[in-house]
Amino acid sequence: MPEAPEAVIVSALRTPVGTAFKGTLRDTTAYDLADLVVRSAAERLAGLGIEPDRIDDVVLGEGLYGGGVIARHAAITTGLTSVPGLAHNRHCAAGLAAVQSAAASVRAGMDEVVVAGGVNSASTAPRSRFRVAGEWTDPWMPPTHPERPDAPNLDMSITVGWNAAVKAGVSREEMDAWALRSHRNAVRAIDEGRFDAETVPVDTPYGPFRIDEHPRRDTSLEKLAALKPLHPEIEGFSITAGNAAGGNDGAAVLAVASDRLGLPALATVRSWASVGVDPADTGLAPVQAIPKALARAGLSSGDVDLYEINEAFASMCVATVRLLDLDPDRVNVNGSGCSLGHPVAATGGRMLVTLVHELRRRGGGIGVAAMCAGGGMGSAVVIEVAAP
Repeated sequence: MPEAPEAVIVSALRTPVGTAFKGTLRDTTAYDLADLVVRSAAERLAGLGIEPDRIDDVVLGEGLYGGGVIARHAAITTGLTSVPGLAHNRHCAAGLAAVQSAAASVRAGMDEVVVAGGVNSASTAPRSRFRVAGEWTDPWMPPTHPERPDAPNLDMSITVGWNAAVKAGVSREEMDAWALRSHRNAVRAIDEGRFDAETVPVDTPYGPFRIDEHPRRDTSLEKLAALKPLHPEIEGFSITAGNAAGGNDGAAVLAVASDRLGLPALATVRSWASVGVDPADTGLAPVQAIPKALARAGLSSGDVDLYEINEAFASMCVATVRLLDLDPDRVNVNGSGCSLGHPVAATGGRMLVTLVHELRRRGGGIGVAAMCAGGGMGSAVVIEVAAP
């Protein structure tokens, strides 16, 4: 029986991340964002000799929660009429799940080229009611798990952020320090042009959008420490808007192909894993997902050159680093959720895109992208970038 093909990444791109509701992408829909990144991926594939009719599928994580398949809509809009489409929803890990699905299909020999990633527009997602002035208010969100006082569905600052802090003993000072580090890393990456190769500009009513707008250049430990906790009624509660991810808009896709096509590979997908934990332990799910994914690749943490661990809350990232005894200097070197933001369904794709390009910039290596996801889930993907 012939060996299974390898799943290689031959294109990795994303939009800049916008700040929801008041940022440059506030009037750009998830459909617009999906059209852009899918079209850009198809154009890059065409440059490699893969014409549109050779793309087998488009798989996108999405966060509209209202039915429909944005991936199919984007395929039709961008002229990929013969390409079907698949919507993935593993909450925060939807973008990672889409790439996992693509890699699995390629390694099974069922597909040869799949465009996969995620798209999120918090700014234009459906809302359940209006303010008197007609502005959107509450997001329409179905429950991720049975409601419990220690794991409320609509307050992840408790379910993810605070619970992880308590169980791993993460202090307010540690959270704020990690958030500051995130902003500084993101600003440095922007200034050094580290994101230039991975981002595609978005035409908006306010002009071309080219640079991530969520990182704060002027933040400091003093400013972060001055922010009030989100739940002052809970004794010791130390999650704030400053040590949590923002609400964001953006999209990211990777073209995953069979190595048998002989295309120049940016990276190889080595393994992946997803786990379930008690909903109250959602923020600690990467602690289980990362070792599981590494074991499937025959690797250990000592083999990993870079980690991308989504900062849904700084506390859960600090907790993951502590509990897995990771080198923080190898984690989120270009920022993450606290700075770049968390466009929920797109974040997994964004992390992988950034990881691919940063490993290539450094001359290759092993990378892990990992995150927790609402409802007590976690996911991780292991990639390898060959040395030039």
